[in-house]
Amino acid sequence: MAKKALPLKEISISHLFSGSEKSVYEIPIYQRNYAWEKDEITALVQDVYDAYKKDPKRPYYIGTIVSYHKGDHVYEIIDGQQRLTTLRLILDALGIKPNNRLTYRARKKSDDTLKAVPKFNIEEKDSGIVNGYKYAKSAIEDIVPNDDMQGFVLYFMDSVHIIHYKVPKDIDLNHYFEIMNSRGEQLEKHEIVKANLMEVLKDDDERIVFNRIWECCSDMSVYVQQTLQEIKPEDVFGMSLYDFQPENFKEIVIHYREKKQEHDDSFKTITIEDIIHSEGDGKWAQLKDEDAKKDSFLPIIDFPNFLLIVLKITRIGEPGFSPIKFNLDDKELLNEFRDAAMDSEKVRTFAYNLLKARFFLDNYIVHHSKEEDTMDSNPWKLQVWNRDRETKKGQLKNLSDNKNLQNQLAHLLSMFEVSFSARQRKNYLFYVLLYLMKNGTDNIHAYAIFVEGLADRYFNKVYLDGNKLNAINTPLPGSFDEVVLEGNTLSKVPLEPKDSGVFIDIYGDGFESSRGVPLFIFNYLDYKIWKIYDLTIRGKEYKETDQERQVFFRKLGCDDFGLSIFDQFYFSRTRRSLEHYYPQAMATGEDGFLNQNQINCLGNYAMIGSEANSSGSNWSPKTKLDHYLDSSGKISQISVASLKFMIMMQICKERKSWEFDEIKIHQDRMISLLMEMPVI
Repeated sequence: MAKKALPLKEISISHLFSGSEKSVYEIPIYQRNYAWEKDEITALVQDVYDAYKKDPKRPYYIGTIVSYHKGDHVYEIIDGQQRLTTLRLILDALGIKPNNRLTYRARKKSDDTLKAVPKFNIEEKDSGIVNGYKYAKSAIEDIVPNDDMQGFVLYFMDSVHIIHYKVPKDIDLNHYFEIMNSRGEQLEKHEIVKANLMEVLKDDDERIVFNRIWECCSDMSVYVQQTLQEIKPEDVFGMSLYDFQPENFKEIVIHYREKKQEHDDSFKTITIEDIIHSEGDGKWAQLKDEDAKKDSFLPIIDFPNFLLIVLKITRIGEPGFSPIKFNLDDKELLNEFRDAAMDSEKVRTFAYNLLKARFFLDNYIVHHSKEEDTMDSNPWKLQVWNRDRETKKGQLKNLSDNKNLQNQLAHLLSMFEVSFSARQRKNYLFYVLLYLMKNGTDNIHAYAIFVEGLADRYFNKVYLDGNKLNAINTPLPGSFDEVVLEGNTLSKVPLEPKDSGVFIDIYGDGFESSRGVPLFIFNYLDYKIWKIYDLTIRGKEYKETDQERQVFFRKLGCDDFGLSIFDQFYFSRTRRSLEHYYPQAMATGEDGFLNQNQINCLGNYAMIGSEANSSGSNWSPKTKLDHYLDSSGKISQISVASLKFMIMMQICKERKSWEFDEIKIHQDRMISLLMEMPVI
């Protein structure tokens, strides 16, 4: 059966406001007043300017508008009027008079104010529109240099694109309004991607299966096995739910068709409205009652950025594909999918990869429970959701029965997550999922070796290579792909040992100014300290007088301060900032005080929670020692649960001093630990 073309059209701002078709965009009375503030308008101008400077030939997608065509080129704006009005005000601020008209039907004051831009020589004004114009004018003047203005204007008109979704005339508008009201927002970029991909598929069954895979994967806070509806979890994943069973998208479609024949009255042809706003029809096979209660968690990535990771995995083997140029940032979502030129076979492969990668994300990579971070409970979970073979009830189980292996993987994955907490540009997550997609999960030990090797490669090949770092020692774009990927596969090139001089040349040692030490290095160092404890001390019940325990603390450069902090340690999400143990406020360089070079080095820095940092960043080292180790609970101990910081405080406690001598001795010991080659 022939498919109706999707009513989506990608158009430039020039086409929207100055196209050959003389159009009128009506803002109906039920829409709220224009309400964008300075921050929103400024951010929009800044984003467009950034896109222009990055690549003036590449389109920048600014969102969507949804309209109902009333005839005679008159479009009633159902959704997106705030963005549309802002674009019109930016045109006014740029001195461009549009051919197409934007009007507020039945709202005379707003309509008159829009007509009176920029002088506003009328008695009654809509203050939202007046302020919006002023904000747009100010943002352009502040952000766009005069010598860039001409190029910016051309880019804004021709390369800034918007998706115009024209609601078909045969859609029940009342039902559509109910959907829009419940959503409370405009069509998202990932919904546009979904519609465009589904339009490539010409088979109804394939479109239905694609739609259901997409929908069950889009809820990022619940195990994907628990969101599958029409395809029962045991049929997709196998009864144990430990292994991903289907070999490709075709197998899932075949299964769907078999179920369709058994229950023909429960299935229907998917419509345009289903594609854009899938709500289900209540007739899909449901999970059993005992599985209805879903195990939710705090996701480490949102759906649009996860889609980009899956797309990069899907494209990694394509001839001519450049992983380094691929942008893992949801701002580029539409561009990356457009560049992929997805035909029907690519869409099928992508759909299969989406489901499989989501299965691995939920079950083989850490997520954060909804508990608070406390010393008594590690909120990072690395658990598989499965169904018991005998009771058929759903349950959570640790990924590995080997406690040491379970702890190692949980620490490694959470270390990466607290180091790269932003939901964009999660390169580490791409590499981990790529490994799982290529190698499967039969060997959890090999998986742990890979993740630890990835951390070692990050440190050795990126953070110890000054050519891959910018002026403040942040990795340059593409640096991780250059060292982790070899062509389009994961690199197996062995690491080479480097001496401490390489580290000092990049990050300094207190004798010269440092350009900064990235957070990853401190998290990686804490992992290496914990790993020494895990390999030599954990579970051995050594006493303070035992040689093995003494050797352990000598290696750390301090006296014994107990083992509980190592046993309870995890990478808390509160580790958000670097603490100068010798505070900046005391660093004057005068006699008896340290200078800025001496305090801005690895030896004087440690990761610390925001609560402790805000409480006493200007305290002296001795005062910090008294407060941070206070057991009264005034400062949460999780806020200072950095292993390196605990070592620093123990040294200060022993020597009753924290001056450059102590900083230098501690720093040399920590650099030595960092530079030790991994033992695999």
